[in-house]
Amino acid sequence: MSTVDKKLAVLAIKPQAESHIVPDQQLCSRCDSRPCIVACPAELWALNDETGEMTIEHAGCLECGTCLLVCPQDAVAWRFPDGTFGVQLRWG
Repeated sequence: MSTVDKKLAVLAIKPQAESHIVPDQQLCSRCDSRPCIVACPAELWALNDETGEMTIEHAGCLECGTCLLVCPQDAVAWRFPDGTFGVQLRWG
């Protein structure tokens, strides 16, 4: 098990019903490089081949904000999950 895998193993993720990450599909459609797909450490971003829209599986989000930082179109509305939702550290 790699060091990253060991560190991720101490996390629990309690997802909200609604996504805390919302891509602006109109702005995303102008992007050719799609760095969000490559940069997301949890590999949650994908391009829907049928609709051409970007999708995000927010339930596994590590809340690192990488997608927000790498988006050249400024097309990501991102916030931390509410209250007791999101990433939770577990020790032991």
